[in-house]
Amino acid sequence: MAGRPEKVLFLIGFTLLCLKTVISSTTAPEIPTIDQAYSKISNSITVEWTTVPGATGYLLTAEDGDTIIETTVASSPGTVTGLKAATLYQITIRSISASGRSQASSPKQAKTVLAAPVLEVGSPSPDSIFVRWDAVYMAIGFSVSVMRANGLGRIWKENTTNTSLTFSSLEAGTLYTIKAYAWNANGIPGDDSTCNLRTSPRAPANIEVFFDSGSLKASVSWTPTEGAFNYTVMASSDSSQRSCSTALSSCSISALQCGTEYLISVSASNDAGSSRSSAGTLKTVACAPGRVTIQEDPPGHLSVAWSNVELGDYYVAFVKSDDGLEVHCNTSLTQCHFLSECGFTYFISVFAYNKAGQSPLGDVFNYTTAPCCPSDISAVLVSSDRMEIAWSPVRGAELYETKATAGFSVVECNDTAPACTLSALDCDTKYNITVYSFSEVRGSNLSCSSQYITTAPCSPEIKNISKDAFSTINVHWQSANEGATYTVTAQGKKGLFQCSSTGETCMIGGLPCGSVFSVTAVAETQVGKSLPSYSVPLETVPCCPAGLTVAQVTQSIINVSWTIGTVAQTYVTVLESHIGLSKCHTHQNHCLLGCIACGINYTVALKAISPTGLTADCAYQSYSSSACCPLGVKLYRLGPNGIRIHWQASRGSANYSTDLYGSKGIFTCVPRAGLSFCDVTDIPCGDVYTVMVSPVAETGLKLTFCPKKIYSVTCSGSTLGMVIYRGKKNDTVSPR
Repeated sequence: MAGRPEKVLFLIGFTLLCLKTVISSTTAPEIPTIDQAYSKISNSITVEWTTVPGATGYLLTAEDGDTIIETTVASSPGTVTGLKAATLYQITIRSISASGRSQASSPKQAKTVLAAPVLEVGSPSPDSIFVRWDAVYMAIGFSVSVMRANGLGRIWKENTTNTSLTFSSLEAGTLYTIKAYAWNANGIPGDDSTCNLRTSPRAPANIEVFFDSGSLKASVSWTPTEGAFNYTVMASSDSSQRSCSTALSSCSISALQCGTEYLISVSASNDAGSSRSSAGTLKTVACAPGRVTIQEDPPGHLSVAWSNVELGDYYVAFVKSDDGLEVHCNTSLTQCHFLSECGFTYFISVFAYNKAGQSPLGDVFNYTTAPCCPSDISAVLVSSDRMEIAWSPVRGAELYETKATAGFSVVECNDTAPACTLSALDCDTKYNITVYSFSEVRGSNLSCSSQYITTAPCSPEIKNISKDAFSTINVHWQSANEGATYTVTAQGKKGLFQCSSTGETCMIGGLPCGSVFSVTAVAETQVGKSLPSYSVPLETVPCCPAGLTVAQVTQSIINVSWTIGTVAQTYVTVLESHIGLSKCHTHQNHCLLGCIACGINYTVALKAISPTGLTADCAYQSYSSSACCPLGVKLYRLGPNGIRIHWQASRGSANYSTDLYGSKGIFTCVPRAGLSFCDVTDIPCGDVYTVMVSPVAETGLKLTFCPKKIYSVTCSGSTLGMVIYRGKKNDTVSPR
């Protein structure tokens, strides 16, 4: 039971196969017959056959036992591609029509030709080409040919069983075509391989090298060579290598190293290779000398030394001062000597030379010599405790150090100016003065010379001033100066008064009154003057007033006046006679003295007193007081127009004058000497008169301080009339 279904399936399959065979036999096209099958290319076989009527195409099949490759073509011949080289294939063909495919034709065997060698070519020299390839499957020999690519000229051909060949005697820089193929044991050639190669160019000729020492650059030129695409210039040394490339016939190599010997070569190259020619060696300029040392020993002599350098034939050292002057030294040694001056900065550079030229500029060194010493030191001002000294500026000095020494005393002064003031010095002392010049680079020049300068004398001290007379003083002082002359000065608003002495005292006379003086003393030597001593004030007595005047104010009062005296603050006036004195102390310029007796001779004295109490005894003069005023003054009528004035004379002889003052006029009467009455005529009646009888001084001055009386003169019709006393002037008593 188990094998029954299998039998059923077998029968069904067999029936279908038979049915297909019957149908095919009735509709498929004829089977083609292969005439020949051959291979010309390693990856294909070409088949030729007899054309089948009604066929629209053909199916070619190639089998090698591992793979089957089919290709449909339209007609004979047809080619099957994608095959393996040197491989035996069984080829069949089927015709194709609208009704289907025919049966496969009888098979025909064909073998693909050998594969083409894979070439590696090169031009090891300008006249040769080297060809190399890998072994080719089933190949027993190879054929290689070389010819110019343009077809002109000779053809080189070689057969070999090796896998490389070299063709020589070729033209340099020329494009060649290389062709190679392999053959099998039957001598059948395989695919060929073709490539082009240009032989390498010849080495450049006529090479010239120009060296620029300033920029350390080498310019190289040559004659162009055939077939060269590019040129490379190489400069090689033990420590470095520089190059440049170009398609032209010249090239420049920059940034070469100083002090180096280079091997210069030029290579011409193309895609096949290169050739090189040597241009010889190039010596660059020497490097700048190093380890430069500068010394100044002794002063004024500059020594410059440096280290030896490679390729240096000789050296030149340049020394340029900051004023522009330049000197140089040419030597094959490593040291030069120069003269130098103080206060200069020298700029120093050293170059090495050879046939290539001057070395690059190295470090520029500067060396500053010590500043010069001041030589014209002079004392501009010398005082007791101070010196002002000055000098001309010197080259190279940035600062001046001034030192003054006297014993253990040292005073210093630093300044950038060519002057210095030394203070806090001792008076009348000899100092050793030295001015050192200083620069920040070199320090102080300690070789500067010194000189001695003595300070001015010490100030004297006034000990005492004594007054010998009204206008003379003696001044005494104390001082310890050596060989000094002293001058004493009394100075005030009214002038300057002096005296001189080499001792310790001197006298000044002729001082004016009423003055305040400042008295000082100064010592003087050949060096100069001391500071003045402390001043001592001096006051002279006040000046006496001028123009003393005595005036009688009343019978018992006089007024003494004067002009203001210089410096006087108060005055004392004394009026003295045999009967007594009167005294007045005032700050004004006049004074009233009372209790004066009339008709007495007095002595008037005046004293002027200063604010400090100094007193000047001034003028003395005599003065006689005025006569006494008369008493008992009365008026009597003399007829219709006349009046007699009568009085009682005082003691002593005196002259009198009478005055009547009324609204109708003033009437004056002067009696003869010795009389005590006076008559006034032609006086109008009916008026009130003020009557005053006054003594007349010897000068003729009429005194006005005697009492006045008022009288009324009536007109009663009688010849005599009446005179009525109405009282003193300004009296308020009623008339009687």
